[in-house]
Amino acid sequence: MWNFQFFSQSNTSHNPPIPDGALLDFGYQVWHSDMTEFTNSTLHNLATQNYRLGVWGQTGFNAFELNHFALQYDATSGMVSGNANIKEQITLSPSGDSLSGTFTIDVYDSKGSKLDHVAGTLAATGVTVDTIVTALP
Repeated sequence: MWNFQFFSQSNTSHNPPIPDGALLDFGYQVWHSDMTEFTNSTLHNLATQNYRLGVWGQTGFNAFELNHFALQYDATSGMVSGNANIKEQITLSPSGDSLSGTFTIDVYDSKGSKLDHVAGTLAATGVTVDTIVTALP
């Protein structure tokens, strides 16, 4: 289990611009031995969906990729309004207690048209039975 953070990188031409280093998302991820993954994210309100499911694979020594999807809902109607595809390229630290890497998020409407793209860096620390609750970012 991981406590992760996503930071903006190279999104200054985004409309509106997003400064480098801006916190875009944080939450928890669980990677399973069957190569599936579950993320509880703060990117969206619970009413518009705050979790996503994914799959992962090993690409090299301590190197992994993650491909996950999030359905999005209209907060007023409750109807599905689109989805997002989040891809991560990750390096696990030699000690195995942290990871870092890059991500992209592509957002699509319900017809499959791309609405948005953002990219950045990510960092995560492992959660263990001894981890204590800390302040949120």
